[in-house]
Amino acid sequence: MIALWGNYWAFMLPALLLSLLAQWWVGSTYRRWSQVRNQNQLSGAEAAQRLLTFGGLHDVRVEPSPGSLTDHYDPRSKVLRLSAGVAQSPSVAALAIAAHEIGHALQDREGYTLLRLRGALVPVVNLGSSLGWILIVIGMMLQSLQLASLGLVAFAAGTVFALATLPVELNASSRARTLLAQTGLASGETEVGGVQAVLSAAAFTYIAALATAVLQLLYFAGMVSGLGGRRR
Repeated sequence: MIALWGNYWAFMLPALLLSLLAQWWVGSTYRRWSQVRNQNQLSGAEAAQRLLTFGGLHDVRVEPSPGSLTDHYDPRSKVLRLSAGVAQSPSVAALAIAAHEIGHALQDREGYTLLRLRGALVPVVNLGSSLGWILIVIGMMLQSLQLASLGLVAFAAGTVFALATLPVELNASSRARTLLAQTGLASGETEVGGVQAVLSAAAFTYIAALATAVLQLLYFAGMVSGLGGRRR
C-alpha cells in the first residue's frame, strides 16, 4: 500500500507543479493589478451594480463573501458574492473579477448548457470524489475487479466536472471582456491589458485542475486495468 501511494505522488508530480504554478500566477497577478486603480474609480461592488443593470440582471443581488478571492455567483439564489478585497477596491483586478462573475450570471439567465451540466454534476462529484478512491483501494485489496471498476466510474465524475468547468470559465471571461468594453468600464491599453492578465491567470487554474483530474483518472485506471490483467 505504501508503494501504491508512493507511485501515485510520483505520477502526479507534473500536475502538482502545474497547480503550484497556477496558484503563484493568480496570486502575483491579483496583487499587481489590485494596486492599479481603474480610471472610473469604481469599486468592484459599484462596477458590479452597473454591469448588472447594463445586462438586465435586475434580479441578481450583490452580497459580501468572507475570505480572499472567494468571489462567486450562486445560480440557486441569484446572488453575486464578492470578497472584501474586490467589493471595496477601485482596482483593475476588481473590475475583472466582478465582470467575470457577472458572466456566470448571464450564462445562468440564458440557460448555458455547460453551466447546467456542471451544476448537475456537483452532488455526483461530491460523492464520487470521496467514495471512488476508497472503492478502488478496497477493490485492489480484495482483488475485486467489479468493486474497483465501480470506484473508477465514481471517481471519473470529477474529471467530467473539470472538463465541463473549463469552457464555462473561459466563456464567462469572454463575456466579462465584452461587458467591460461595451460599458466603457475598462478602456485604454493599461486597463484592458490588466483585465486580460487577471482573467488569463484565473483560467490557468482551471487548466491545472483539469490536468490534475485527468492524471488522477489515468493513474487509477492503470491500477484497475492491472488488476484485471492479473485476474486473467
